Amino acid sequence: MWQLDSPVRHYPWGSRTVIPDLLGLPSPAEVPYAELWMGAHPDAPSRLADGTGLDVAIAADPDLLLGPVVHQRFGARLPFLMKVLAADKPLSLQAHPTRAQAEAGFAAEEAAGIPRDDPTRTFKDTCHKPEILVAITPVEALCGFRPVEESLHCLAKLQLPELKPTIAALARGGLRAAIPQLLALSARRRDSLVTAVAHRAAEFVAAHDPEFINTYRWAAALAESYPGDPGVVISLMCNHLKLAPGEAVFLPAGNLHAYLSGAGVEVMASSDNVLRGGLTTKHVDLAALIEVLDFSDGKVPVLHPVLGPGGLRYRVPVEDFELTRCDVGQDPGVLTTSGPQVVLCAAGTAVLAGPDGELVLEKGSSAFVPAGSPVSARGPALLYRATTGRLVR
Repeated sequence: MWQLDSPVRHYPWGSRTVIPDLLGLPSPAEVPYAELWMGAHPDAPSRLADGTGLDVAIAADPDLLLGPVVHQRFGARLPFLMKVLAADKPLSLQAHPTRAQAEAGFAAEEAAGIPRDDPTRTFKDTCHKPEILVAITPVEALCGFRPVEESLHCLAKLQLPELKPTIAALARGGLRAAIPQLLALSARRRDSLVTAVAHRAAEFVAAHDPEFINTYRWAAALAESYPGDPGVVISLMCNHLKLAPGEAVFLPAGNLHAYLSGAGVEVMASSDNVLRGGLTTKHVDLAALIEVLDFSDGKVPVLHPVLGPGGLRYRVPVEDFELTRCDVGQDPGVLTTSGPQVVLCAAGTAVLAGPDGELVLEKGSSAFVPAGSPVSARGPALLYRATTGRLVR
């Protein structure tokens, strides 16, 4: 077992309290703490006590640390990344590709000679990026497209001439027609449309009209931060999800989403492929986004855990990862799995015991446990454990 020294990413949308409080740092912090990364992603790997990156250690002996099955399936890399994400401001609207789309897109950009650090580069690697987020505070998010009939009603209720082309496209050709139509608007028409939508949405909120009130409230707020951004109008056609602590959402390939506020533990396939669709000043690759987006509509289910080995397991339909919440008491609980593990102590103090001794995890600290290594934990403590999915074990 190795205790990890894990990096923090400081983005403008981050919280100045959630991650500093978790790490026992002064709060509020001087800068936003957006994400705590625990894993072996090459952009910001966790480090071992001697300063070695976890990615380097795994590459040196993948059969031992990942196990032969995971090594054969995913190569000499940890196939998942665990994060604590804390948002005080909305993230960009974005989607992630399938594995086949990532491989094709990456190969095309490599052949075109686009540097991997170019801000217009879309595909950074050949991997997909499904993800799960378990709320540790109340979380609000945009997640997938709401039923088309509901979107039509939400747009029509605003009674804006500027929205007529979007409503007509949605009624005639569905989301596959309406979303590209919005993203392709000229800057002038975008400004006019978003200004009108924000103003009318704010009027409905001020009048305390309960229908779509949360949708309209967020549209008005997003327009203040991103004036003229078509993502403001797209948000009206997205499901608005509210997660209570302990509830989760799974985001498959193609799902258009944006976390709006709140904090959670996130586990994802270890990839950096992000295709943005709005609420951002960064590059938007319209053609690639349209190719990747899943235009199906409908409600997005909220995930609740089921009791499984080691604790409460959040089921996801992927091989790359799974996530378990482990409430451990003074009696040792078994955490052994056949795949590699990253374990985060979210509250209390945990003592991990293995063949080579014990490792104490205080609140905010994390550890890497090699594949198949016998390990138990005693607390009292709250742990989150990421490991590989059951299909590869």
